[in-house]
Amino acid sequence: MSIYLHFRAVGESEIRDDHTWLAAFMSDAWEDHSDEYAAGITWSINKGWDSVNDLYAATDALGTNADGPWTLPIYGGRPVPHSADADPSDPPLMLLEPAGVSRAAHFLATVSFDELWSVVGARFSALGWSREELLDHHRGLQGFYGRAASAGHAVAKAVWA
Repeated sequence: MSIYLHFRAVGESEIRDDHTWLAAFMSDAWEDHSDEYAAGITWSINKGWDSVNDLYAATDALGTNADGPWTLPIYGGRPVPHSADADPSDPPLMLLEPAGVSRAAHFLATVSFDELWSVVGARFSALGWSREELLDHHRGLQGFYGRAASAGHAVAKAVWA
């Protein structure tokens, strides 16, 4: 079974703070994933997003987490609560405002993957993760968040199973 964390950059003025609307928006974006991926406005991670978050948490061990920006790329943002009439099968949704997107982009642009890997690499390798796999996720998130921040966009996040 595949389970994805789906990221979608979106103009803040385009977003409605309504779970039903945002679930439909994200569902449409998921259906157009390959085109939106090519356009640079979406990203997704299959199953391993928690490990990517754990990689970023290694900034604690490096003493470089001054204000906790490592939490933003994966789990950052606020939950968008279900409305009373929402379909209970709709996915969990998060929304990271443009200021948070900029902080996440800055973190990703300045953190040293090699230093993070030196802290957690042995543990991750023992769990079956390769350095290249996590580096690919990191580079993808760097590009995605960098583009979103440059455009002044928010990032919506959904979990698809």
